[in-house]
Amino acid sequence: MSATPAAAPAAKTARRVHIPNSLETTERRIAIGLVVPSIIAIAIFVYGFIGWSVRVSVSKWTGLLADYTFVGLAHYIDLLSDRRFGIDVRNTAIFTVLFLIVCLAIGLMLAILLDQRIKGENLFRSIFLFPMAISFIVTGVVWRWLMNPATGSRISGINLIFDKLGLDFLINQWHLTSPPWGIAFVVIPAVWQMSGFTMALYLGGLRSISEDLREAARVDGASEFQIYRYIILPLLRPVTLSAVIILGHISLKIFDLIVAISQNNIALDVPGVYMWRTTFDGNNYGEGAAIGIFMLVTVAVLMVPYLVNNMKAESDI
Repeated sequence: MSATPAAAPAAKTARRVHIPNSLETTERRIAIGLVVPSIIAIAIFVYGFIGWSVRVSVSKWTGLLADYTFVGLAHYIDLLSDRRFGIDVRNTAIFTVLFLIVCLAIGLMLAILLDQRIKGENLFRSIFLFPMAISFIVTGVVWRWLMNPATGSRISGINLIFDKLGLDFLINQWHLTSPPWGIAFVVIPAVWQMSGFTMALYLGGLRSISEDLREAARVDGASEFQIYRYIILPLLRPVTLSAVIILGHISLKIFDLIVAISQNNIALDVPGVYMWRTTFDGNNYGEGAAIGIFMLVTVAVLMVPYLVNNMKAESDI
């Protein structure tokens, strides 16, 4: 008689344990069901098209009709001896280095200024971020006018300001300056648009650093410069790395800004523009795909180590 009442609570406990497991299984199935469509779409429209582009890049497709005759690495080998492609790589390297350095410097400077809790901080933050809301094609059109290289009676834009201020020695040809330095002036509108974004990244990083660290350093006699040099900047390294990855990705595949400013000026050519001209103007789909794969590899060289490092950091946690 006494065994039966004792068995009943045990059975209820077993049932209570079984119900959460069933709910967990149902939730897992729902989560998988929600994710599967995205996985399928990415598999088809990202990795599937990458694979198709690789296939085209090793084919003989040079007209409107598809020709998948295998030619191996012929297009890639031709690119190595292509003078225009050499100009593209050189321009991309100059643009990327200057773009990263200037964006990081201006973004950090603006973030430090805003971190001083100045009056009207919200207004200034919005002003600095506003250019990011504009597309690169609009930025290019506006800055093409601002950097108008015309002189004499047709002078306008920034050169006109220099002329009115008596700073004639600053008047120049901007993006039409002798290669390879013309591409350096294209960095100006790119920095104008993206330095506010870099500022936002750094400002978030600065606000996440405890004020107690700064106070402790001040108590130990550290100057403000030493605080930033030995405490703040080292703690901002993850932010800097993220900014380098994002900005580097943008610079390596830059297209619309160059098209808006250069207007078929080969001295300002970059791989993205060359790929477009080769593929859709020249109908050379094989070589155009090869240029696209080259751009993919250069971006992957920048992105993959960063992603692997993040995955290792998460696994350590």
